[in-house]
Order: sequence, then structure tokens, then C-alpha cells
Amino acid sequence: MALMLKTEEIVTTPTPSSGTFAELDSSEVTRFQYRIMFISGMGFFTDAYDLFVIGVVVALLETQWHLSIGQVSLLNSVTLAASAFGAIIFGRIADILGRRRIYGFEVLILAIGAIASSLAPNYTFLLVARIVLGIGIGGDYPVSATIMSEYSGAKSRGRLVGLVFAMQGAGLVIGPFIAAVLLATHVPTGLVWRLLLGLGAVPGLAVFYLRRQIKETPRFAQAGGDPLGAQAAIAAATGAPTSRTTAGASKARHQQSAFEGFKTLGRNRRLLLWLIGTAGAWAMLDFAYYGNTISSPEVLKAINPHGTLLFNTSLQLLIFTVFALPGYALAIWLLDRTGRKKIQCLGFTMMAVAFLSIGLVPGVTTTVAPFVLLFGMSYFFTEFGANTTTFIYPAEIFPVDVRTTGHGISAAAGKMGAFAGAYFFPDMLASSLGLRGAEIVAGAVCLVGLGLSLWLLPEPKGLSLEQIEQTAYASSSANSKPVK
Repeated sequence: MALMLKTEEIVTTPTPSSGTFAELDSSEVTRFQYRIMFISGMGFFTDAYDLFVIGVVVALLETQWHLSIGQVSLLNSVTLAASAFGAIIFGRIADILGRRRIYGFEVLILAIGAIASSLAPNYTFLLVARIVLGIGIGGDYPVSATIMSEYSGAKSRGRLVGLVFAMQGAGLVIGPFIAAVLLATHVPTGLVWRLLLGLGAVPGLAVFYLRRQIKETPRFAQAGGDPLGAQAAIAAATGAPTSRTTAGASKARHQQSAFEGFKTLGRNRRLLLWLIGTAGAWAMLDFAYYGNTISSPEVLKAINPHGTLLFNTSLQLLIFTVFALPGYALAIWLLDRTGRKKIQCLGFTMMAVAFLSIGLVPGVTTTVAPFVLLFGMSYFFTEFGANTTTFIYPAEIFPVDVRTTGHGISAAAGKMGAFAGAYFFPDMLASSLGLRGAEIVAGAVCLVGLGLSLWLLPEPKGLSLEQIEQTAYASSSANSKPVK
């Protein structure tokens, strides 16, 4: 207990924002902010499509290329491990050079990886291309989340950052939809998987130019020594008459070394506990989520062994559409009303209930209907739960000097959890554990995520980013806050 901080001890009561960002924090959502949301969110549409379509691709290649279980596991998971590297590198750079200076290059890397994947002549080439793709995907997480967070007001930040992430839901559905259409129209399977992988480059390339046009965020510009750039960005975000002011490219930069941000997070006890909470909860969530989702063709094949790939892909699409999309929608509606912590804890709880029921209740894994209901329930409470909130949390609770660094570490931990889930799920499904054992493991992991969320995470609802930063550095040693 002495090592843990409860929410009431670390979060102040919401009060009207004052100072530089008062107008931004009190403003209603503007067209400009929705534009930022769309440009940022298209990256997550692409990320989800590229990450989850590999399950269908592997189901096709497993026969064509005679892949072993080990090769399947590695192909399912290598992109996720690479994305952890991308998240840390891009996250740290964005805290030093700025969000805008590197924004867009991550989707360019992603697109190169997607195109190379579609042209792969053999397994090794495809594996390397998926690594390149993963670096771009990882870089998108901390930068997109933070840009939206720092352009948002206190009253609408949860909704706007949540909307960015909810674009993942479209990618989750479009992937199996395109796969089902291609399979139903009897396109040669050797062409199907190449089309599925190559199409992942299109959305990223479409938003590259738009991302390069985004100005530096007001929070980073102010902290990085460019108050005029900050004022221009605030005016643009709020729709003020001065929003036509042209400030040029921001010269904002944080004078810190490559490792200083990591030291800041490690020296400050409160920030360290928050980081353990965000990173740990994200890792637990992604182990269960990606393990089940990327291996969903194998999961559904275990339930319905005589079903064709087209039938099981269509069933996967049905589950995502009926259960996952409404979960995203409800999360967006309630994030700024109910708060992040309650939604995350409820999500972990219900995910654990669903997975443990699949594993422990007799007959669930031998009949399609009850399995689909429980499996679908897990997706609803994943999206209306930790899959959305783990993305939002680190974009809010870490100070501006280390915001993308903290988010990058958290996202990297999540993606390493996803790597473990995607890598081990095929082995568990093929072993004596089988589907029931794999889901029991997933349920236990969700309970660990629930514990981390309950004890280590604050509730940032209604607070400005500056209020949260004051709380983060309050009662900490003098050397735990970077010297400006």
C-alpha cells in the first residue's frame, strides 16, 4: 500500500482553466479540431487494417508456402514487436524536436512496408517488410495521440482523442470485409493476399501531405519557447478571428538530451507509478486483444472446423461489426461524462468474465452461438473499455516535456504485450491448452490489467493538461522536474 497512490490522492478537483490555454480549454469543439482528429485518425484506420489483416493473409499463406506453427506465430507477431521500437523512437524525438516536425513520416514508413509486403517473393522478405511496417505503425501512436490531446480543450479531450483511436474500428471491419469480397468473387488466392497487404499503403499515403501541413501544437510551442506560435495555434483551434495569422514554421524545441526524458519519468515517483500503470495495463490489454484478434481465423476454425475460410472471415466481420463498433461509439459518448478510469476498469472486468466463461463453462467452445455471444461481448467491452482508454491516458497524464516519451513507452509495452499474445496464441491453440486454456490465460491477464488500473491510474476527466502537470510534479524532489 505504501508504494501505491489512489486516485483521490493525486488528482485535484476540476477548476476553470486560467492562463495561456484558458480559451482553448473552455471552447466548444471546432471544425479545425475535427480536421485534426480526421487526419490523425486515418493513421489508426491504416494501423488497424495492416495489423489485423495479417490473420487472413497467414491463413492463405499457411497452405501456399507450407508454413510451420513457428513461422505463423512469428509472421503474426513481428510487426507488433517492431511497432514497440517505433513508438519509443518517435515518441522521444517528438518531445525534443516537436510533434509537427516528424509528423507524417511515420505513415510514409508504414506505406513503404505495406507495399513491400505485397511484393514479397518469399517468407523472409515478407517478414522484413512487416518489420518496416511495424516501425511506422509504432511511431503513429504517441505522435497522433499527443497532437490531438494538445489541441483539445479540457471538456472535450477524451472525446477527441477517443475519436482518433476509434478510427481503428473502421480498419478492424474493412480488412475482413475486403477479404470476404475477394474470396467470394473467387479472385486467385495468390493475388488475394497481395492485394490485402498492398491496400494498406493507400490511406497512409493519402494523409501524408495533410499531416505535413499541421502546425506545431500550442502546448509544445509554448513550452518550447515559441509563444507566438502557441497563440496562433490556439486561435486556429478555437476559431478566433486571429486564426488567420500566419506564424510560419515553429522554432519550438525542448533543450534536453536523448535520455533526459527517460530519467525524468524514472526519478519522479508519481510519474513512474503512472507510467507503470499506463504501460502495464496496455500490455495486459493487448496480450488478450491481439492474441484473440490476429488469431481469430484459428479461433473460429477451432469452433467451426468444417467452415470455409470465407465463412469464418464473414463471421469475424459480423462479430467486429455487431459488437466492436458499438463499443467504440459508447466509449466516445461517455469518456468525458463518466471518466476514463471507470470505463477502463469496467472493460477489463467484463473482458475477464467473457474469456473465463469461454474457458470454464462446459459446452461453450463446442457450439457456435454461445461462443459468438461471449466472444462478441469481449470485443464490446474491449472497445468500450481499455482498448480506447489505454490510448488516451498517456496522452493526458504526462507533462508536456515527456508526453510523447511516456506515451511511446506505454504504447511500446502494449505492443510487446500484443507481440506475446500474437506469438503464443497459435501455440496455445495447437497445444494441450487448446482454445479453452488460451481464453483462461487471456482472462487472467485481464484481471492483472484491472488491478493496475485500480491502484495506479488517476482520473483526468475535466482537468486541463496544465492542472494534471502541476499534480504530476507536486511534492516531488526538485531534480524530478526538467529545468527550463
